[in-house]
Amino acid sequence: MPLFWKPYKSDATQFIESLKQRDPQLEERQRQGRNLLWDKDLDRQEQAEWRDARVEQPSYVYFSWKPKA
Repeated sequence: MPLFWKPYKSDATQFIESLKQRDPQLEERQRQGRNLLWDKDLDRQEQAEWRDARVEQPSYVYFSWKPKA
């Protein structure tokens, strides 16, 4: 390797690193925002009840098939 070689950093990586340097609390605020929406404890009983109550959708929803009398 030549002496003047340095590792490549993309423009996006450089931009993100500069954001983090300007605002050190950025990552912590991102984690808090993620916790609000995504990191939730799941209630397995409630999920099972929801799954059991699900009604199967007909194959063609715009027409109701009625049996002939």
